[in-house]
Amino acid sequence: MKTAQYSGAVSDFIAHHFRHFNAAALKDAANAYCSHLQQGGQMLVTIAGAMSTAELGLSLAEMIRQDKVHAICCTGANLEEDVFNLVAHDFYERIPHYRDLTPQDEKRLLDRHMNRVTDTCIPEMEAMRRIESAVLEEWMEADQAGERYFPHEFLYRILRKKKLQYQINPDHSWLLAAMEKNLPLFVPGWEDSTLGNMYAGHCISGDVRNPSTMRSGIEYMMELASWYSATAKPLGKAGSVGFFQIAGGIAGDFPICVVPMLHQDLQREEVPLWGYFCQISDSTTSYGSYSGAVPNEKITWGKLSMDTPKFIIESDASIVAPLIFAVVLGW
Repeated sequence: MKTAQYSGAVSDFIAHHFRHFNAAALKDAANAYCSHLQQGGQMLVTIAGAMSTAELGLSLAEMIRQDKVHAICCTGANLEEDVFNLVAHDFYERIPHYRDLTPQDEKRLLDRHMNRVTDTCIPEMEAMRRIESAVLEEWMEADQAGERYFPHEFLYRILRKKKLQYQINPDHSWLLAAMEKNLPLFVPGWEDSTLGNMYAGHCISGDVRNPSTMRSGIEYMMELASWYSATAKPLGKAGSVGFFQIAGGIAGDFPICVVPMLHQDLQREEVPLWGYFCQISDSTTSYGSYSGAVPNEKITWGKLSMDTPKFIIESDASIVAPLIFAVVLGW
């Protein structure tokens, strides 16, 4: 397949220097991403790990604005942590020597309400509790009105109402860019997030009377099925949907299953398979990891075809994803 190569400072550097091993896989995946878009395809990006706290929005937000990303499936943590960073960045603390911390050091961070994510501490009061107070109003209002929304829709609502003061350039928030585009978002397992825990607490305390005010993961799958059915075209033709997976877990496993679900469970005959697949992963197949499974295994599950362009980059997503995005953006 002929690949499209964009020209730019980063793109040219990668084209010249990234020639073998994971570097070559990165270059090939980036060029195939460009080709997929040029042929009229769309791209679903999945986000696991702590990529929002890693400030992926610096590049992902521009990808969204330039229509290089057409839907996102992410963990609840990535959904909320982009907003945490948006409103509390000035209070974050970076700890470069995090590998040297003692249990006593960690306890001191706990006492200061600084929740550590690798080398970065998220301030509970300035980030988590500030967002809680804003979104609780939306939860209670919807609950009292008998309305139901998805987790991302509640955050879209507070962003649209401009209830928050931003501490970073809003152009660097991927969720804000997604809200402005009304991008389809799918957030399976949201209950596992900080806001999900808070929501459960407010249901227990009675602030929210009906837990189903928050729409469920099953409903997310139904929405995904509707979006995919309306968007995907047969493999190899303009309009096919690609799958760009950052890390593993439920953010990747959940959406890729929509294809066999439509075909095998709903018995729909003409269901296009994913038209492009790339995963940035550090998982190891031999451990039985779903996240580390090589792309060819997905052929046996009816997710990818033999002809789907497939790439796996075994590296750090916080390094790889912005470089691929830079190529796609022509930086």
